[in-house]
Amino acid sequence: MPKVVVIGSANVDLTVKVDRLPQLGETVSGGEFYTSFGGKGANQAVAAHRAGAEVRFLAKVGCDQNGEAIVKHLEAIGLTSEAILRDESNPSGVALIMVDRTGNNAIAVAPGSNWNLTEEDVYRAESHIAWGDVLLIQLEVPPPTVRETLRLAKTHGLVTILNPAPARPLPEGTLSLADILTPNEVEAGTLTGIRVEDVNDATQAARKLLEFGAGQVIVTLGERGACWVQRDHVQTFSSFPIAAVDSTAAGDAFNGALAYVVAEERPVQEAIYFANAAGAIAVTRKGAQDSLPTREEIANLLMQSQR
Repeated sequence: MPKVVVIGSANVDLTVKVDRLPQLGETVSGGEFYTSFGGKGANQAVAAHRAGAEVRFLAKVGCDQNGEAIVKHLEAIGLTSEAILRDESNPSGVALIMVDRTGNNAIAVAPGSNWNLTEEDVYRAESHIAWGDVLLIQLEVPPPTVRETLRLAKTHGLVTILNPAPARPLPEGTLSLADILTPNEVEAGTLTGIRVEDVNDATQAARKLLEFGAGQVIVTLGERGACWVQRDHVQTFSSFPIAAVDSTAAGDAFNGALAYVVAEERPVQEAIYFANAAGAIAVTRKGAQDSLPTREEIANLLMQSQR
């Protein structure tokens, strides 16, 4: 079974589904409220697990009710909690999410213990990292921790995937440690200063990210699919026609599924096609981890699309 190591955040998500997202200073009432589990790291770990990978997830949660709930939830899904650390000084992360009727969202996060995952924590978890075939990491933990994790994974021969979400300044040399970089259009624009509105813009931004040191770049473009850029190759991938309900965790579904296929040592083209299908299914369901599809569901969508 392919082995994926995911390092990142774990949150409790508090979501309100509203008719439309409020403007600045406006209150929109009449929404539906629900609580679920999220955090880009945990989402991507669950996504890779459901896609078919054996997963080890390193995160830090608080010594509070939310932390207990996160650990019990992940264990119930089938993920081991042996690499989940406890923070005695900070609460677990919480995300406040608004979703409109078309599936667009606005999210505010209080990172809490996620922002206290240190480089020392990563060193102590080196055996978990060395165990894997692929490392998948995001930017909801401190940037120095991200860089050191990528460096450590490279020394153990793992393929490294960096999902630069949310986009933020990175320590020098971080991008050169990423074999695969997976920004969405907003993140690609933030990292490069190039406004990404179409595939041509995405290609231009991706080429700049290659100049910054990334091995290869996959820019996800939502309903417009994805753009894969290497130094001598550009390829676009169409999205799957779906009725969007909630776009929360669509990118996490993509990244987790991508990591699974890459860990199987299959071509990147196959990984992107598979990951696009995972992301498409995720937006048809509300919530973060509740929306993440199984390998069978992804395979069924791929079969239907070929008819």
